[in-house]
Amino acid sequence: MDLVKQRTSCRAYVPEAVPREMLEQMLEAARLAPSACNKQPWRFAVVQEESVRMRLINEAFLAGIPMKWAVNAGAIIAIGMEKAAITHRIAPMISGVDYPLLDLGISGEHLVLQAEELGLGTCWIGWIKPKMVREIVGWPRSIEPVSLITVGWPDPNQRRTRPRLGVDEIVKWI
Repeated sequence: MDLVKQRTSCRAYVPEAVPREMLEQMLEAARLAPSACNKQPWRFAVVQEESVRMRLINEAFLAGIPMKWAVNAGAIIAIGMEKAAITHRIAPMISGVDYPLLDLGISGEHLVLQAEELGLGTCWIGWIKPKMVREIVGWPRSIEPVSLITVGWPDPNQRRTRPRLGVDEIVKWI
């Protein structure tokens, strides 16, 4: 519970590289996530190279919400959904639930909780241009970019928490 309480969206990083070993631990945690029918639709692209990170920030973020704080993140991880599984295309039409998106959310949350355990900060970014992300990271058309996660060393002077609704405000007991 302490880890869950600690984890917040980090929007202020110290400009330092994130060791590959730490990124690998995060990806291993993400890989171990459960998924509908065990299809494991998640795909990841880890962008550490500064020029490519800057391309993502300058070309793949949607306009309107400035996110220049992402410049100091040591890595940006793109999360994509492999669309090849027939069950993933049919299930949402039948049930109205997009199971692969749920799967990506579970996997991504495993990733960010492992980052928190390692002392790293993360921030999910869904305000993206998927086609541009696909082009920049070199994914085939079968992978649909869903989000980006910045990863880095949090600036200790900028760490903040946001108020959360109480359990009584979000739960209906039946």
